Amino acid sequence: MAEETSVSHCCAHLHEGWGVPVPVPVGGALCLPEVRVNIPAWVWLVSLVVLTAVLIADLLIIVRRPHEPSMRESAGWTVFYIVLAVIFGLGVWATSGGRYAGEFFAGYVTEKSLSVDNLFVFVIIMGRFVVPRKYQQKVLLVGVVLALVLRGGFIAAGAVLISQFSWVFYIFGAFLIYTAIGQLRQPETTDEFSENALIRWSRRVLPVSGAYDGGRLTTLTEAGRRMFTPMLIVMIAIGVTDLIFALDSIPAIFGITQEPYLVFTANVFALMGLRQLYFLLGGLLDRLVYLSYGLAVVLGFIGVKLVLEALADNTLFFVNGGDPVGWAPHIPIWLSLTVIFVTLLVTTVASLVKSSRDRKRELADIVK
Repeated sequence: MAEETSVSHCCAHLHEGWGVPVPVPVGGALCLPEVRVNIPAWVWLVSLVVLTAVLIADLLIIVRRPHEPSMRESAGWTVFYIVLAVIFGLGVWATSGGRYAGEFFAGYVTEKSLSVDNLFVFVIIMGRFVVPRKYQQKVLLVGVVLALVLRGGFIAAGAVLISQFSWVFYIFGAFLIYTAIGQLRQPETTDEFSENALIRWSRRVLPVSGAYDGGRLTTLTEAGRRMFTPMLIVMIAIGVTDLIFALDSIPAIFGITQEPYLVFTANVFALMGLRQLYFLLGGLLDRLVYLSYGLAVVLGFIGVKLVLEALADNTLFFVNGGDPVGWAPHIPIWLSLTVIFVTLLVTTVASLVKSSRDRKRELADIVK
């Protein structure tokens, strides 16, 4: 990956005697040039081709042999996709340096954690609509494809907004802080799924049969009438869930890196293997009782980070007279990665410890 240097708006002028921008002190502060990665078109093309090939291979496996993956199969594929992400991150390190590798890994860990949170809702939806286990793979793959499409659109829109309007960080930051507060107010666990207006409308308007017909979206009744199966309603529910989670995840990843290619690849690798991870975790999802709180801390941290960066590069006339706020720091990527990793590690360990104690207490009560 090649690099190109752009200069922050706070620099008054630059000396380019050797064709290299040199930072010039402005108002007593040293304004450093901002280095950005320039991704060639062929790299984007290769990435999209490889992604499409992986998705097609995944789809062929499900179509040819719909089944419930074993723990061994799920573990193998999950490890495979994690190793791929690590290799890609090391490749970023080798070609573009530690800063961008750190941004990729921080973004990947954050998006993977949000994807696991997404699985909680998927479990509830599968249970709510009583989807047969051997057809849940198809639902999950469709969910992954929809998530990729939706996130791809949000990434493109976010990249354009950020390149044109730096004050968008204020909005992203405020939204993440609001989301974090909402996460903290949620109960530890939930086993109910509230149907939204779109699902209720679909049930009322579309002719839906009362039973599944394999993994098909339509079925032919005994009376010869073509009707949709409940699988279509499940797909709609999964799509709406993906949309909601994309609204959270995209501002979060842009709070870690503003490089569209890293944002895109971090999301792709986070979603890869999500289907296998669903079956691997199984009942373990119910034991991650503190995950929502950990994600709230992560989202809140990234939200504050975005607001601070917006203040440091401020251009809004009604904030500090349109000038950058001198006391607002740019939080380094190593600190972001540390906070994200430690927070998720602590909440995961605390969740497993609490679940283990609760189970022991339940067994003790049964014995009594």
